Order: sequence, then structure tokens, then C-alpha cells
Amino acid sequence: MKRWNPPFPGLALAASCWLMTANVAAVPYVPTADEQVLERLPLVASDPGARELRALRAELARQPERLDLAVALARRYTELGRVKGDPRFAGYAQAALAKWWEQAEPPAEVLLVRATLRQRTHDFDAALTDLAILLRRDPRDGQARLTRATILQVQGAFDAAANECAALRRLAPEVIWAACTYGLASVTGRLRESHDALAALLARQPEAKPEVRAWVLSILAEMTARAGLNDAAEEHFREALAIDPSDHYLLTAYADWLLDQQRPAQVVKLLARQQRTDALLLRHALALKALNSPDLAPAVEQLRARFAASRLRGDRVHLREEARFTRELLGDNQTALALARDNWAVQKEVPDLRLLLETARASNDVATVESVRQWLARSRTEDVVINRLLR
Repeated sequence: MKRWNPPFPGLALAASCWLMTANVAAVPYVPTADEQVLERLPLVASDPGARELRALRAELARQPERLDLAVALARRYTELGRVKGDPRFAGYAQAALAKWWEQAEPPAEVLLVRATLRQRTHDFDAALTDLAILLRRDPRDGQARLTRATILQVQGAFDAAANECAALRRLAPEVIWAACTYGLASVTGRLRESHDALAALLARQPEAKPEVRAWVLSILAEMTARAGLNDAAEEHFREALAIDPSDHYLLTAYADWLLDQQRPAQVVKLLARQQRTDALLLRHALALKALNSPDLAPAVEQLRARFAASRLRGDRVHLREEARFTRELLGDNQTALALARDNWAVQKEVPDLRLLLETARASNDVATVESVRQWLARSRTEDVVINRLLR
């Protein structure tokens, strides 16, 4: 399920503060002067958001003790990281809060951003610790409740996540707690009814902010995709992308759905200018493979270098993508299965379950396939592709 964190939209895509895409054997480049520009951020100078960032940075440089300025800047970077899928923004967010970052119990605003970033780096235990401190101070912190529900759902702790969604009902607008509740119910045995209830609620909320509407539509799109309701899924995806055509999460989910529908040419078109992250480049490469394109080889090499660089950094955030790359583009089923298992140990969403099943089948690992069956029986998760693979 796509993440949401009011009052600033979404959760940050947080990894290390730099992304290495060159060949890992290359000699690192060292700038010759402090003022040398290494790379331009993907922001247009005339963009109002870029001007706001410049103003915040300048003001914080003049008044480094101002917590409100530091938090405002960190939140802006966090949102940029989510939308653009660029992990560097997470590092900039952390840097903005450097004065408070290492404190055991920093101010609530810092705790919330730190928990968000830790959640995105899959440091779930540390994120939950931060959220526990927040909720001890204020049990009515709705944003902390929703972030906690998200993490618990990713970990497969569905009962604990349901408790957080229930608490959220008293603390958040209807569309927010409903998305939490129905999103969870859709992976625990109530897929169709959850979609219908959430879709009806959204229709009654014409005043919902565009970013909230896009978030809920992305949840509805994933529900209908898992149910095999393809016309409805495409409608939801397209409506959400019409609101936010650059959203990294939406582009990834829609590309996956198009690949499942055997429509690789549309994926190439969709991602023609959207290959900035490993996830998007991977979907583009998978589409090129389906089309037997001569452009596949350089894309594979670029992905190989990116994943190698991630391993050097100790970054394990993209295990899902690396496992899929290893199986579908490198044809190394055993290594892919090991990566899929490592990924499953950390996060247990439907795509992770499907990845585990696909890699187990490719490796003829009967025991792992059976473990997937058992998980489905316990959780009552519904997904037409997973069911077809198990048959």
C-alpha cells in the first residue's frame, strides 16, 4: 500500500544521501575545489518549490538554532524524495536536522521526520521506537498512529496494525482513517468489499485535497489489480496519475500492472523520461526485454552497477528490485531466491509474497512454495496472479 503521512504528504524515499551509478570498479572522482558543482538537483530554478528551498536553506544558515526552519526544510526534502524517488533528498533532510538527529529523544517534529526516514530505509525497529516516544508524549498524534500502522502492516503484524487504524478513527479525517482501515482489510480477506467501501467514500469527498485523492486512488488501483478487475484498475491508475504524473510510487505500480497485462510498449512510453530510480529503470528494462529491444543491454549494465553500488554501501532497501533483476534479467534463479528470502524477512507486502513465490518456482523450491500457501491461508490475502501461480 502506498504510504501517507499527513500533514505533509507521503513518506520520504530514504536511503543513503548519494546514489552511485557508475561502475563500482572505477576510481572515485574527487572535486578540486569546494565550490565545484558535482551535479544539479532535478529542480528547475524558476520553480516555486526550488525558490522556497533556497529561501529556507539561506534562512537556516543564518539562524541554525531555529528548529522550525530545520523541520520545514527537512519536510520539503522528505516530500521531494517521495515524489521524485531520489534518495539523495533523504540525506539532505537528515542534514537539515543534524543538530537534533542523534538525540535519544529530540523534539516531536524531529522524531516524526526521523521515523519517516527510518521507515523508508527499512530500519523498522528504530522507526517504531521513535513513534513509541511520540505516542507516549501524545497518544492522540494521528500522524504517528498512521505511520505505525503502515510499518506494522509491512511487517505482517496485521492485528497490531488494525488497532492503530482503529485508534486513527478518532484522530484523523474520515478519508484518512478509512484508507488505513480498508487498505489493511483488503489484504486480510476482504478485498472486494474494502474496495467498494473506500471507492464510495472517496466519491463522497469531492473536497478532498488532490494529493489525498491521488493516494486513495493508488490504493484502489492496487486493490482492483489484485482482484483482476482490469478496467477498474486502469481507470484508477490513470485518474491518480492525472493528478500527479511524476509520482514515483504510482509510476512503478502502473508499470508493473502494464507488464502483467503484456503491454510493454506502453511501459517504455510511460517511463521514457522516468528512469531516475532503480525501480523505474528496472521496469523500463523489463519492458525492453519483452520487446526484444537492442537498448536492453546498456540498461542491464546500468542496473548491475547500481545494485553493486548499493551492496558496497550496505544499502538493503532495494532487495525486492534486485531479486527481480537477478531472476528476470540475469537468469540467476538461486541468487534471486536468496535475495527474495532476505527481502521477505524484512517486509511482507503482496509484491514481496509474489516475488518469493516466483523465485521459488523458478528454483523448484517446493518448501518455499508451500510456505507461501501457508501464509495465504493465515492472512487470507487475495491476489489473482499469486493464485494462478499456485495452481
